[in-house]
Amino acid sequence: MEIAKTYNPQEAEARWYPHWLKHQFFKSTPDERQPYTIVIPPPNVTGVLHMGHMLNNTIQDVLIRRARMLGFNACWVPGTDHASIATEAKVVKLLADQGISKNSLTRDEFLKHAWSWKEKYGGIILKQLEKLGASCDWERTRFTMDEPMSDAVLDVFIDLYNKGHIYRGVRMVNWDPKGLTAVSDEEVIHRETTSKLVHVKYKLKDSDTYLTIATTRPETIMGDTAVCVNPNDERYTHLKGKTVIVPVVNREVPVIFDDYVDATFGTGVLKVTPAHDINDFNLGQKHKLPTIDALNADGTISAAAGAYVGMDRFACRKQIIKDLEEQGLIEKIEEIKNKVGYSERTDAVIEPRLSLQWFLKMKEVSKPALDAVLNEDVKLIPEKFINTYKHWMENVHDWCISRQLWWGQRIPAWYDDKGNTVVCKTQEEAIEKLKTLNPSVSPGSLKQDEDVLDTWFSSWLWPLTVFDPNIIKNGWDKANADLKYYYPTNDLVTAPEILFFWVARMIIAGKEYTGLKPFTNVYLTGIVRDKQGRKMSKSLGNSPDPLDLIAKYGADGVRVGMLLSSPAGNDLLFDENYCEQGRNFTNKIWNAFRLIKGFTVDAQASTPDSSKAAINWFENKLSEQLTIINDHYSKYRMSDALMATYKLVWDDFCAWYLESIKPDFIEGVAQPLDTYTYEKTLAFLEDVLKVIQPWTPFLAEEIWHQIKERKETDCVVIASWPQIKPTDEKVLGEFEVVKEIVQTVRNIRAQKQLSPKEKLQVIERSDAQHSYFDSLVCKLVNLSAFTYSKEEVSNAVNFMVGTTEFYVPLGGNINKEEEKTRLLKELDYNKGFLNSVLKKLDNQNFVSKAKPEVLAMEQKKKADAESKIKTIEAQLQQL
Repeated sequence: MEIAKTYNPQEAEARWYPHWLKHQFFKSTPDERQPYTIVIPPPNVTGVLHMGHMLNNTIQDVLIRRARMLGFNACWVPGTDHASIATEAKVVKLLADQGISKNSLTRDEFLKHAWSWKEKYGGIILKQLEKLGASCDWERTRFTMDEPMSDAVLDVFIDLYNKGHIYRGVRMVNWDPKGLTAVSDEEVIHRETTSKLVHVKYKLKDSDTYLTIATTRPETIMGDTAVCVNPNDERYTHLKGKTVIVPVVNREVPVIFDDYVDATFGTGVLKVTPAHDINDFNLGQKHKLPTIDALNADGTISAAAGAYVGMDRFACRKQIIKDLEEQGLIEKIEEIKNKVGYSERTDAVIEPRLSLQWFLKMKEVSKPALDAVLNEDVKLIPEKFINTYKHWMENVHDWCISRQLWWGQRIPAWYDDKGNTVVCKTQEEAIEKLKTLNPSVSPGSLKQDEDVLDTWFSSWLWPLTVFDPNIIKNGWDKANADLKYYYPTNDLVTAPEILFFWVARMIIAGKEYTGLKPFTNVYLTGIVRDKQGRKMSKSLGNSPDPLDLIAKYGADGVRVGMLLSSPAGNDLLFDENYCEQGRNFTNKIWNAFRLIKGFTVDAQASTPDSSKAAINWFENKLSEQLTIINDHYSKYRMSDALMATYKLVWDDFCAWYLESIKPDFIEGVAQPLDTYTYEKTLAFLEDVLKVIQPWTPFLAEEIWHQIKERKETDCVVIASWPQIKPTDEKVLGEFEVVKEIVQTVRNIRAQKQLSPKEKLQVIERSDAQHSYFDSLVCKLVNLSAFTYSKEEVSNAVNFMVGTTEFYVPLGGNINKEEEKTRLLKELDYNKGFLNSVLKKLDNQNFVSKAKPEVLAMEQKKKADAESKIKTIEAQLQQL
């Protein structure tokens, strides 16, 4: 078979992904092997592949591919999340574009449109993951609103309600006026914003005196039901029993006293608006104040406000400032920086709003999830997130689990016309339960709650229900074979920003319903940013389309590019040059393969000593680097594992090994390679392909099948990970000396402008007579001989490797002045280096705290530098 001059990633991707699927290499069923399981963080069903997905799913794929090679029964479960708010918004917009209003439809009619949209667009992101090479078990694909999954969500609601953990009540919630729904604290993004701090004058009743109160939200003034001061603030003690007039609406409200007010902040006077601030709400409850909701659900001013009715809240803000200025009721306006909450989904400014919602009490159910992380039953990687997790879990608030939407799992609560409530799945069950309270109850007098459950209330069950949707009603003892085999899963790869409202809640659900953790390790990726450090977004235009990158650089090139600089928990500063570097890496391997397959082989040829030495060295080097790579994997240092793999391939295999065994050219004709060296080289190449397969699966498979004829099922994707053999440290150490000799002699050739064809001699000053690598050095730098001498050698350029001196005799080619200049420069460098080492060793603080091996290394550096200085001074004396 003729080998293409350049690697074509598109052809390889089109050939091998269908091949892997055809042979079901990614399919997993329980067997006698040890499982290795990852459940995908389900992307929104509305989503398309972005750079964050690329990073997250590449890491998952690397882990699952390597686990498959290690002999585990590797199972990667894919799926999508129904994403209540985002999906409903998409469907509402689609309908609006068709001239259809959501309000003109019944719930069932709207849901038909939503399901139709989901069937048409919902699988796009999963198909895009195939382009990346994701080795998911696609037969296990789940959707959080599949009927069995939804049933499990309802089972949990009913169970937690019956346990007394779920309640319904009027509470202050984060209200999204654009999405027209409550959102949880974790779905609110706080941004620093420039706001106007308006100092408004409130007139004391029956007086010409005013109290000045500062607010950034003057549109809520109409909801004021008191003003509050600190009881210890002597400036206002005379106001006991007094009232003030609320501007705009001229409502009379009391002056109340409470320690909550900070007398040193601003004027020390607070406007109390119980319907629009959680702290004001608490003050209102304490002092039994009335509540006036000045805003409608859509963010317009309500009729209850009594002024500006129907006006948008921000338009009202501008107008009320203008009107108050005209009335002389504004003392001053300042520009300040403050944090404003925005909806993560719709980007609307959040309004604190009193609302009747369903809540889950979190304090009791959260404790096992906190203990799981603090006891390292669940490990967070990196560990820096443990304290953040601990703080959140120790200060957790009740979770608002209801959403004012139609797309999602409808809350299984039923209300009759007598004010009774029951919680159950069906209308028939509800009637049966209500008969004892209301004998006349009928389907016509029964109403189900209109709200749906928070999306996270379904996805917190993900690691459980993807394997057994009946786990909630059946319990762990009756769990199916899949759940018993695959659960707990091994690794979860996700983003730190959902540590609390997904990761923590999955641990809560796992502990509640199985007594077990849902996973062992949580690998937290960073945020993908551009090279200026900005978060990637459509609005900034700084987020490349991953599919465009794959088309340009190949899937393997992008996979390598994404992970070249992606340490766990730290943000990735993405630069497209990384993808180019990834593509160059794949081209390097392809060219190495072409070089090897281009060798002619002579079965009668004997193996030269130089090749034997190179083979021995690379066998040891491969084992050494595999130990390092395996260690990086075990510690989830993914970028380090990739970089060690990269260097093994680029430096050790391509630059040193292949250069060492490459046949000589005689009169422009490449000589044949001996069979032993050729076969060992192909075996090394196969090991290299196994090591790179998790990172560059398409390239590895393409070369694997071009090396020789194989069965269809003999694929590198399911090959065994290379075994580590005992390592000869002496061989590895000696080869490092070889590298320095080779690099130095090549530099001497370049400096002296000597032809590579001109044979040189290297003399080592020592008592030795022969080294295992002498023949290899001769080959790599074209030497006539590598010899040994106990004496100094004149008319030669000398250099040091460690404490050993080497000479390259040049006869008449040596320029004494140039050599003296070079040696003086080298002497200055070594004296400076020695001085820096001595400073360390003279520093008692360093010496007392340094580990013994660190001190030993510094002492060795000192001895080496002193030896080099002594040798250089002797050479200068000789010159």
